[in-house]
Amino acid sequence: MKKFTNFLILISTTFIPAQEVGLQLYSLRNQFKKDVPGTLKLIHDWGIKYIEGGDTYGLSMEAYKELLKKNELEMVGVGTSYEELRDNPEKVIQTAKYFGAKYVTVAWIPHDGNNFGFDDIKKATNIFNNSGKLLKKEGLSLTYHPHGYEFRPYKDRTLFDYMAKKAKYFTFEMDVFWVKQGGADPLELLKKYPKKFSLLHLKDRKIGTKSSNTGQVDDETNVVLGSGDVGIKDLVMEAKKIGIKYMFIEDESLGVVKQIPESLDYLKSLN
Repeated sequence: MKKFTNFLILISTTFIPAQEVGLQLYSLRNQFKKDVPGTLKLIHDWGIKYIEGGDTYGLSMEAYKELLKKNELEMVGVGTSYEELRDNPEKVIQTAKYFGAKYVTVAWIPHDGNNFGFDDIKKATNIFNNSGKLLKKEGLSLTYHPHGYEFRPYKDRTLFDYMAKKAKYFTFEMDVFWVKQGGADPLELLKKYPKKFSLLHLKDRKIGTKSSNTGQVDDETNVVLGSGDVGIKDLVMEAKKIGIKYMFIEDESLGVVKQIPESLDYLKSLN
């Protein structure tokens, strides 16, 4: 998802009690560029009810909200940028409330090229706690979506460990692909910090992909859930165990429209 705003779409399911499986709308970024109404209809036709957004694809907020209503889509969360959260949290709150959202997600900490270290993580942690406190007063929950560079070594642990320890007014949305890509074990991380993760991104990685903590990778390394090396089944079960309610499929590949239904079928097979 890189620097782009998070869009999450949730789809009701029965294969795991008390959990909702959804779709990250960034997956359909190319489709939205061509046809916003048609893409929303596609989502509806997939049986999807709940969404998380942050962009309106060039439409007014009113027009976009009307399209959501027409397609029976209910927004549960919005995405925002690091800069907007830092500089204008009031606007973030206003947008979230306009769409009736409960979650606000930040997906990228700005940094210079591949230069990312303790100063960046410390500054971001302070911003997230300060803004998260404001959001909490308004009944909103702030989450941060790591992209792999947070798993660089820090002392005898990682930068992520520092952030997780200091996170008081925000939690995390784990993208299992990016945790794996960054050199960490997503399953072990869920077990280590069961109360720090509120949301989950389900994304599988093509077998043979070389790990790196740059936050960058070829989009075509995204494969159908269950066919990669991330260990989706065990992660889904652990998420259920620790009480994560919302899990979202994200697929950044060009074959996303074909792959998403296959991923949904895989998840249903886990029943």
